[in-house]
Amino acid sequence: MKNNTLPHPIKAIIGLGNPGLRYVYTRHNIGFRVVDELAKQYGAHWRKYPEMEYARLSFEPSTGSPGGQGIALIKPQTYMNNSGVVIPSLKKDGIKPEEILVVHDELELPFGDIAFKFGGSAKGHNGLKSIIAACGADFARLRVGIGRPPVKEQVPDYVLQTFDQSNMQVDEIINRATALIVDIL
Repeated sequence: MKNNTLPHPIKAIIGLGNPGLRYVYTRHNIGFRVVDELAKQYGAHWRKYPEMEYARLSFEPSTGSPGGQGIALIKPQTYMNNSGVVIPSLKKDGIKPEEILVVHDELELPFGDIAFKFGGSAKGHNGLKSIIAACGADFARLRVGIGRPPVKEQVPDYVLQTFDQSNMQVDEIINRATALIVDIL
């Protein structure tokens, strides 16, 4: 996916997840893991604030090398259901909803599938519901497929479990997601 597929340049990337060691390797935290990998690859350092962890990503989009524009990386620290708490800080910095990319787990995609989307509903995802409540639905999303449990009632437990697949597979998915993000910036 190239630059011309998103209607606006991206100025902030929000990875969705839950804070704390208990949640690090859960399905719901794939958004945190993708922005962590971006920070690692481009030497960005996380700063802790009460409602978020923040890093500044600086690289040249056309080459992927250091320098160039700055992009905010955000990990809300308010738990998934209150992820939208970070939106006022972004608005204060002049970042519009259409300039935000949200990276999140997606039940509707098979494990390992990755897809971009602009706008739309939350489809039951509480992190997206919170962000939509704070700024509307017109933002870009990178949906990382985690599959779906066989019974709908299992979803809350399912998203808070670790992946069944090997760490190697999950690491490869995170690397692909990271590469796709760099490609569209």
